[in-house]
Amino acid sequence: MRAVLVFAVAVLVVAAYSARYADQVVSQPAAHVVGAAAQGPREPISSGRSLMVEAGRDGHYAVESRVNGRFVDFLVDTGASLVILRETDAFNAGMRPRASDYTATVSTANGKVKAAPVRIDRIEIGGMTVYDVPALVLPDDILSKNLLGMSFLSRLKRYEVASGRMVLEQ
Repeated sequence: MRAVLVFAVAVLVVAAYSARYADQVVSQPAAHVVGAAAQGPREPISSGRSLMVEAGRDGHYAVESRVNGRFVDFLVDTGASLVILRETDAFNAGMRPRASDYTATVSTANGKVKAAPVRIDRIEIGGMTVYDVPALVLPDDILSKNLLGMSFLSRLKRYEVASGRMVLEQ
């Protein structure tokens, strides 16, 4: 019985230390991450309910996610009101709007285009999950990258950009 108690205490101590270390990694990145801008972007650092992403060479923040269980890459876009999906990625994630579903008009750099409103069951990024996310589907020839907009970001506890890094926290 005593051995079981000692083992349980040891597991609790290791778990607490691991959580504390993970929080430090996200809030104070290691030196190899700080110098990453010269070498290109590093893999995002996640500690459960928070994620730190470095800007790419183009200054954009790219994240890999799961949309309804399928891998989908996004550019984080605080200027987009909604999550915007390319038709191909929406199709792969189980959303298949018909031609008659393209009822929303969206202004893009290429002019006005029709989009299909959808609801995404769940988006998972770095240990964070947001459910029932409003989104739009646009034709692939109009949109080159999926956009992770405010319909996702506003559901987080916080998102912050500083010194070439973005932190998302749920």
